[in-house]
Amino acid sequence: MNNLLAPSILSADFMHLEREIRMLASAGADLVHCDVMDGHFVPNLTFGPPVIKQIKSISPLPLDVHLMITNPEAVLDQYIEAGTDWLSFQYEAAIHHQRALTHIRKKGLKAGIVLNPGTAVENIRDLLPDCDYVLLMSVNPGFGGQSYIPQVDKKIRQLAAWRKEMGLQALQIEVDGGISLENINRLKELGVNIFVAGSAIFNTQDPVKTIQEMKKGIQ
Repeated sequence: MNNLLAPSILSADFMHLEREIRMLASAGADLVHCDVMDGHFVPNLTFGPPVIKQIKSISPLPLDVHLMITNPEAVLDQYIEAGTDWLSFQYEAAIHHQRALTHIRKKGLKAGIVLNPGTAVENIRDLLPDCDYVLLMSVNPGFGGQSYIPQVDKKIRQLAAWRKEMGLQALQIEVDGGISLENINRLKELGVNIFVAGSAIFNTQDPVKTIQEMKKGIQ
């Protein structure tokens, strides 16, 4: 299983978004992570399907779209039709989790479920066979630039153990929040396969170099 770097455009320069996305591809990133926020489930507000569609039209990389929104099941098809490649939604915001995951997969996308830091990982054990990946929030969602919450380590270990125990070798573990050059290798050793980083990339003097160093850390 390849380890993937998914820079979050939440921290990008939105006045030059096409340039930023093309930079990610040229630097060797694997996915473009898009945080969709509705100002209700989380306090921040970002963008919706029209912007995702525009990003898809210029992105050389697959789009990893994370729905931080209330009632995600009502709008899954809008994001699917906009060109999303990987689509995840918050466990806390959905009702019929298994049905939503199955629907996403039937449309040919990779399907993921997301847990906030305060949500026990045991809640999703029975859903794992229906997931291509699980996204663990390692900060409280809504804003970039926060520090990694160390209690998430325990969740990573548990998911990695279930992956082996349940024979789900293809299940990928994604982590978002507070990932940096200082902890990315340690998280890989715990069992993380997909690494989301925003401010740790875009707020550096040389984002290309940072991406390349992060890629080395997860290889």
